[in-house]
Amino acid sequence: MTISGSSADLGFHLFIVTGVSGSGRGSAMRVLEDLGFYCVDNLPVALARSVVHLVRQHDATIPGVALGIDARERLFFPQWPQAFAELERDGFKPQVIFLNASDDVLARRYSESRRPHPLAEGGMSVVESIRRERLALAEIRERASLVIDTTTTTIHQLREIITAAVLGTRTGSNMTVSLVSFGYKYGHPVGLDLVFDVRFLPNPFFVPELRELTGTDARVRDFVMSQPEARHFVEEVTRLLGFLIPLYRREGKSYLSIGLGCTGGRHRSPVVVRALRDSLAHEGFEVEIRDHDLERDAQ
Repeated sequence: MTISGSSADLGFHLFIVTGVSGSGRGSAMRVLEDLGFYCVDNLPVALARSVVHLVRQHDATIPGVALGIDARERLFFPQWPQAFAELERDGFKPQVIFLNASDDVLARRYSESRRPHPLAEGGMSVVESIRRERLALAEIRERASLVIDTTTTTIHQLREIITAAVLGTRTGSNMTVSLVSFGYKYGHPVGLDLVFDVRFLPNPFFVPELRELTGTDARVRDFVMSQPEARHFVEEVTRLLGFLIPLYRREGKSYLSIGLGCTGGRHRSPVVVRALRDSLAHEGFEVEIRDHDLERDAQ
């Protein structure tokens, strides 16, 4: 999330927090508020420029502004490119944080809360409303600097992800790379920038003494990393990311989410994620890891 212009010189940052309804935008805004940001939810985008300038003039110690935008802001979608362009001309580069989750989890959240979906109309089902909203948000999602999948993310994990991204922006540190292990049998986590399939490696699940263990156990790690293909894979992916990360950073990204998947997300992918983390850290990259499906039932 490279910040450019006069706002960067002053240490002032502007975040646009948006995403699919029910995916945790309110929680993300509270995290940013706790980090000292001036937060306004559901602000008409036409007022964004005025709010940013008023905050800067009122209190120069505030680190920045976070504006929460959702699909109910009817004026947002036709006007946001113009509003972004005006802010950038003023020296503020808006950084978009996009919250997402799977359709079934979103539908369950609405069922449990007994609240109607904000875009539901004319007898439209929750699932149909979610799909309609995804289409409306597709363009702004493409602009996002950070996409967060909250399907299985706890509030504590959400806080860690946002804090890491924001602090990296403030300090100008290297791009934060998030490595996510997952199981293909459960589907891709939402919001991954790159995905690698490690199912070509021998599966510890078929080794009786390793079956009930996970990739965090040293015995599973030793089994997987004893394979020449595993070590070669880590070396090659480290080399590839060493080439790609500076290019992503140049385009304004400071948070890159990379998925590594095996069948159930319990053995091979957690091992490789940790090996790749160590390799990237050795090359000077800031790396964090998350296991998406590690605690699910065994394969």
